[in-house]
Amino acid sequence: MRLPALAQPLTRLGRGLVPAALVLLLDQLTKWVMVSLVMVPPRIIEVTPFFNLVMAWNTGVSFSLFTGAGPWLLTGLSLGIAGGLMLWLARADGKRLRLALSLIIGGAIGNAIDRIRFGAVADFLDVHAMGYHWPAFNVADSAITIGAVLLVWDSLFPARKG
Repeated sequence: MRLPALAQPLTRLGRGLVPAALVLLLDQLTKWVMVSLVMVPPRIIEVTPFFNLVMAWNTGVSFSLFTGAGPWLLTGLSLGIAGGLMLWLARADGKRLRLALSLIIGGAIGNAIDRIRFGAVADFLDVHAMGYHWPAFNVADSAITIGAVLLVWDSLFPARKG
């Protein structure tokens, strides 16, 4: 492959990874603050009638699925998915699609870092309303969810070209 043929995908990948890096930085910073400072000792901090700060360790994936899979399998899976999404990002057209992929990549890497460091993902955002209690989550989970919604939105309503 010629160098000019590689230039555009590499430029797209580089620009596309900026939001991923910001998500990763914000995710790891908030987790450090919660694990090292705020949640020593672990407790529940009521922020509003529907939002608490808690300390929960998720050994699985979303909604604590696959808790018995082990951190290394889930880490490998997360990093493999992030790698595949980076290949897609390098070829992706459209800002919304690139943002969606980047948010998912940043979140996946953020949670993979937790699994490597702690053997589990640090979750601390706790939302409950009208009798429903969502599982605790973190910045990486939020980025993955927003990215997935944008990905679906982009597939249903593609941006017009021209």
